Amino acid sequence: MIDKITQSLTNKIRKEMPDVDDERAEVINYGLQILFGEVPKFFIMLGIAYILGVFKLSLITFLILLPYRGASGGFHLKTHIGCIISTCTFYCGIAFLSKSIIIMSNMKYLLIFATFIFGMTMIKLYAPADTEDVPIISKKVRKQKQMLSYISFVIGLIIALVINNNVISNIIIFGYLVQTFMITRFAYKITNNRYGYELYENASN
Repeated sequence: MIDKITQSLTNKIRKEMPDVDDERAEVINYGLQILFGEVPKFFIMLGIAYILGVFKLSLITFLILLPYRGASGGFHLKTHIGCIISTCTFYCGIAFLSKSIIIMSNMKYLLIFATFIFGMTMIKLYAPADTEDVPIISKKVRKQKQMLSYISFVIGLIIALVINNNVISNIIIFGYLVQTFMITRFAYKITNNRYGYELYENASN
């Protein structure tokens, strides 16, 4: 349903603005998908976070992870209920763990290093991880999003390294680890997802 709405809006935009080419239309459609798909889940997540007593930390977690999550992509569950549960578990769970776990300095540096190696490798292999419903076909757009994934990922880990706040540091480390896992081929396989651009390439061959 959301796919049809966003595609219809994208087509209307292209009619009103003839200078919008295929690449720009792809970006517009992707943005509309995020807007219509993520905004309702965001408010539901905040409501659950409030009930669980982690409202502020869940909001902070969302804002901290937004640049990297938005650029790198990741799998989507097939049902709206599944997506809502996944979103709430992701943000509220990371917020709860981040305030509950104290990481000593040496372990913190080791975790940041391991996260860096894992993340940089997975970004190179899979980012941006698109879906069947919202494939990112343009090589130019894919390259831009991959570069944004690298930049946001590295900046976040630098902040986690230097900031004198255990909770914020934990949010970045745990959040980046989980988000990076969500773009991997293994995560796509166990959630029965497929990369959209690969399906398009296979259809073209």
